[in-house]
Amino acid sequence: MSRGETPTLGVKLLDRAQKEQLVDDLGQIFASSGVVVVAHYAGMTVKQMQDLRAKMREVGGSVRVAKNTLAKIALEGKPGAKMAGMLTGMTMLSYSEDPVAAAKVAEAYAKTNDKFVIIGGAMGDTVLDQAGVKAVASMPSRE
Repeated sequence: MSRGETPTLGVKLLDRAQKEQLVDDLGQIFASSGVVVVAHYAGMTVKQMQDLRAKMREVGGSVRVAKNTLAKIALEGKPGAKMAGMLTGMTMLSYSEDPVAAAKVAEAYAKTNDKFVIIGGAMGDTVLDQAGVKAVASMPSRE
């Protein structure tokens, strides 16, 4: 490392093109998902994250951790744009095309892991609070 250089300590800095790609990817998620669940995950271990991701994949869903500012930009003009206020702190997005699958998995996972805290989410243009996510999770899924 040369003089005057700041060490990044393992933090990956994104250039403008990577940020634009990430915003596009997130925009696609917000536009095409039947449900998006926003949760805080502070304190979760890598193993717990992998476990949650695996459970989401089993039902055709996914989990994404994204920088809140980029997620808010991606939400502009998309269904559920009003949920931007939920994007504070260490947030994780769980989503699926099936309007119930991601909510079911997130709700079940939150019961077994107190570090995974559901904040709310969106189902199309409808913004959901914690109770709304719980209500969606209790609905029968497409299958």
